[in-house]
Amino acid sequence: MSTFERLHLLLIRLVGYFQHEPLVVLFELALFWAITYIVFRFLRGTRGARAIKGAVLMLIVTTLAIKILGSDTSFERLNFLYNNFLGYASLAMVIVFQPELRRAFVRIGEARFFRSTGLRRARIIEQVIDSVTYMSKNKIGALIVLERDVGLGGIVAAGTRIDAVVSSELLNTLFWPGSALHDMAVVVRGERIVAAGVQLPLAEAEQYSSELGSRHRAAYGLSLECDALVVVVSEETGTISLAERGRLVRNLSTDGLRTALVRGLGEIKKSDSVDEAVDSEPGQVA
Repeated sequence: MSTFERLHLLLIRLVGYFQHEPLVVLFELALFWAITYIVFRFLRGTRGARAIKGAVLMLIVTTLAIKILGSDTSFERLNFLYNNFLGYASLAMVIVFQPELRRAFVRIGEARFFRSTGLRRARIIEQVIDSVTYMSKNKIGALIVLERDVGLGGIVAAGTRIDAVVSSELLNTLFWPGSALHDMAVVVRGERIVAAGVQLPLAEAEQYSSELGSRHRAAYGLSLECDALVVVVSEETGTISLAERGRLVRNLSTDGLRTALVRGLGEIKKSDSVDEAVDSEPGQVA
């Protein structure tokens, strides 16, 4: 049987599936699309994103080649090796993407929701904006984490508990040069500052630009592991940056930051917050 005939037979089988079980086929396709979308969205901005794209592409091409070229009587050894290869490939995927799987379990275990009302949320944003504006003008370094759906209990536990209402005065005091907690991050959960002096995971060397300082590396590193919004004020230049889901937007104005925070903490699609900031601000994305 020629390659063209095998391809023709495969198309006939696919058409037959749609004719006899259209609802089942549509459900399977929708389920496959949903799983693929969730996986790619989860891996976006991580080290595994490019690797899994290449692996999936290679798997699709290889599968099509085997199914088209192979049959019950030809390429038996090739089919045998391929079928056994899938099992080993699955194990290899688990090993390669172990960090991403760990993050997934952490997200599932610590999932929570931003419960503030619109007015309270607006007050929190304005307090953060006022503080960031003051620190930017005075070149005071700052790292503010705004928790969203994914809880940050693991990193908060290693910091200093604060549990105080968010205010610009308190944020300015915590980041004042020379204070005991100014070098680390502050974590905001809902309407309260839950901890200060929090150590964030640093991005690895291959994941960021060499010109980034430790605060930007920490903000970018945390954004790879959760959905928090991380605001950074540079101590050297006073520039304002925002990290979210593996993206770092730099050189934001206060209006651009306000737009991103409103969208990121509001009721709209959360992943659009950094994109909107990019559209409204000529920032640099790492």
